[in-house]
Order: sequence, then structure tokens, then C-alpha cells
Amino acid sequence: MAAVIIISAAAGTAAHIASANTAPMSVVVIDAGHGGIDAGVRGKVSGVKESEINLAIAYRLRDFFDGAGFCAVLTRKSQAGLYGLPTSGFKLRDMQRRREIIEESGADMVISVHQNFYFDGARRGAQVFFSPDSQSSKKLAACIQNSLNAMEGTAEHSPLAGDYYMLRCTYAPSVIVECGFLSNAEDEALLNTAEYRRQIAYAIFAGSVSYFC
Repeated sequence: MAAVIIISAAAGTAAHIASANTAPMSVVVIDAGHGGIDAGVRGKVSGVKESEINLAIAYRLRDFFDGAGFCAVLTRKSQAGLYGLPTSGFKLRDMQRRREIIEESGADMVISVHQNFYFDGARRGAQVFFSPDSQSSKKLAACIQNSLNAMEGTAEHSPLAGDYYMLRCTYAPSVIVECGFLSNAEDEALLNTAEYRRQIAYAIFAGSVSYFC
């Protein structure tokens, strides 16, 4: 019930923000991590690619933001990477292209979608990372983490500071959302379903909207 209340309240706030014509439309960049020859981590049981789950959640997230009147921009729109040819240095080129898209969009917020993996298969749940040098990113991470923790049946975590390229490439509040552990059979099974991906995307959306309150 708590999750329903939090998400419903956030959706109402989103509608309020979208209807306010005194401020320009907020731009949210949604970054689906990995892609192309860089599959990211893989499910321990099914072998599913992290890059595929990331993209599916990113599209769901875009739809929620679009529906609430935000301008949602995807960095990666297909299963391909953003590096051009798969030659030496492709990972750096991929990251640089993501940064360029963020800069060109005039982002007010950046959400990078990923999946986690850990040697201890019992560890599960979604966790949000932020740059220790950005108070706005720390606030955004806390808002999203609270929304994710409110999901029924999930493991609760606290947002963590991290030194990652996607958190340092913009002045806009930015977070990395690790939506679950593909090293955990329960998380993996859930993330392989369209319904759970929708739930995760909506929780991220709801938490992001609460940041603007």
C-alpha cells in the first residue's frame, strides 16, 4: 500500500509540474547503459544481457516522463552501441557520445539505467548511485531510492556515492540506477518480465518527479 500511495502522489505532482506554464519544460535524459558488443553483465541463470534489460526499462521510463509533460531524451535507442565501429577505444567513444547527447539536450536531469552483479548471489534489490561532489545528485538519488524501496517485496538499500563517468560528465543532477542483481535468481527472473520492468520504471519515474517538489 505504501508504494501505491507514494507513486500516486508522485504522479499527481508530475501532472502539476507539467501543467505549470511559468517554467520551461524540464528535460530528462535517460541513458540505457551498454549496448552493441558491450552487453554489460549477464543473468546467472538465463544469460540475459544487461544491455537488453536496460533498453527495455529506458523506453518504459521515457513513456512515463513523456506522458507527464516532460521532454524525455534517450541516449541509446536500439540494441547498438554509440561508439561507431567496434575498434580499439570503443568504450571511451561510447561514453563520450553519451556525454555529447546530454550536453546537446540541455538536460535538467540524467538517469542512467543499469543492472548489478555481485559474487554473493543472495544480494538483491535496486540501488542508486550519485556523485559525492553534487548535492543535487545526492538529493535525486535519495528520492529515487525511497521510491524503489517502497516497492513490494524488494530489498531495501541506501543510495551510495560513486566515481563513475556518467555521474561526472554533466552539471545536471545525475544518477545511476542499478535496477537489480542479475547474479540473484529472484531479481533476474523478475527483470526478465515486462511487468516488473514497468514497475521498476514507474518507481524511478515517481522518485524523480518527487525531486522537483
